[in-house]
Amino acid sequence: MDTMDETEADHELPPAEGLCGPSEVTALSHLYRAEVYRSTVWRQRLDQTTNWAVISTGIGLSVAFANERASPFPIVLVGMLCIVFLMLEARRYRFFYVWRFRARVIEIAFYVPILRGEGTKIRIDRGTALSDDYEKPQYRISMLRCIGRRLRRNYGWIFAILGAAYFAKIAIHPVDVTSWEQLFRRAHIGPIPGWVAITGGCLFHVGWIFMAWKTWWDERTDKTKMADFLKSREDMNYVRAANAHDSALG
Repeated sequence: MDTMDETEADHELPPAEGLCGPSEVTALSHLYRAEVYRSTVWRQRLDQTTNWAVISTGIGLSVAFANERASPFPIVLVGMLCIVFLMLEARRYRFFYVWRFRARVIEIAFYVPILRGEGTKIRIDRGTALSDDYEKPQYRISMLRCIGRRLRRNYGWIFAILGAAYFAKIAIHPVDVTSWEQLFRRAHIGPIPGWVAITGGCLFHVGWIFMAWKTWWDERTDKTKMADFLKSREDMNYVRAANAHDSALG
């Protein structure tokens, strides 16, 4: 009986320690301020690319509608330029989400217990989600989902305006079109037939609309929350600690 009790006692995991000293609390407070500052800086960079896209759109529309004989091709060029801005902004959004993730972990694992009156003690296994991210930084959101979010927030409206402006340009300048044949003839771009240009434009708009909807649907069906992530990390750390403890016992 004594042997069994000793064996069970050996397999009992030590209680998780906490961060409750003033030096640890001060360090976490400064760390939180740093992560919030980083996320703010990258959020401002997102606004920069959006401003570039808006300004480019305004310039392209001004050139295309400057006179009746102006070509609609500047609208196409601006659309291609906005695609580049979209990819750049999606990449920046992935970096922004790294800092945002870290700030959210500190808020939920550190500040929420304080606001609930539970003190500043933080279980080590609760903080591992943050420490792991510092040891091995990784993106917390896919590039496709970033593109979808930026499309729904900003670029979808920009592409919609460009598409409407393009069809309005070829439909009313220099005079109103009276047939589909005339519309296709106005839409030709150099050696590219008009029907090819219009078909390509329609496919592009259908593509970004589908991408925006698909990523929105994926996010809506994904019920994972930050608290769930921390809980899953806690379970995983418990399993790791148990395995390490068993291995140490032979």
